[in-house]
Amino acid sequence: MPYLILGLMIFLGVHSVRIFAEGWRQARLAAMGEMAWKGAYSLLSAAGLGLIAWGYGEARLTPTLLWPTPTWASHLAALLTLVAFVLLTAAYVPGNAIKQRLQHPMILGVKVWALAHLVANGTLADLILFGSFLLWAILCFRSARRRPLAAAGKPASGGATVLTAVLGVVAWLAFAMWGHAALIGIQPFSVMPVH
Repeated sequence: MPYLILGLMIFLGVHSVRIFAEGWRQARLAAMGEMAWKGAYSLLSAAGLGLIAWGYGEARLTPTLLWPTPTWASHLAALLTLVAFVLLTAAYVPGNAIKQRLQHPMILGVKVWALAHLVANGTLADLILFGSFLLWAILCFRSARRRPLAAAGKPASGGATVLTAVLGVVAWLAFAMWGHAALIGIQPFSVMPVH
């Protein structure tokens, strides 16, 4: 569990600089230059993510159950993660109405993903991991909403919006059917809880 907590502190800490220390971030960017800043940011993020994966994997070996999860929770989690995948996709497909309307679909996608996994998992490690991401996403979304919006571009395209939804559903299906089991070791559509 210590590696999980350390990894979360590093990963979410790096991703929280803009929330809590925008002035410091701007000063570092000016002093270091954009490439050096991005390099340091990426290295710290990768180290944090590695520690999260290692620590969570260790914690799963001896889980501390906090609450039992009903069977319906995994079905709700599957539906919520579908929404999360569409939101994450909306962050990258240019000109879609989802991004234009919500402004920060990636952060909202992380929120929905974290909530889905909290609903379907009841161990201490799950609470720490997904609860941390949910809290971070809530704070990040509030911070992002306070920043000035980018100038409005051309109106959203119906084709781009449909493409966003289709790509999100395809990515969700691929991850649910193969990726989750390969990377996490849990098959979401089995009788076992989602991790």
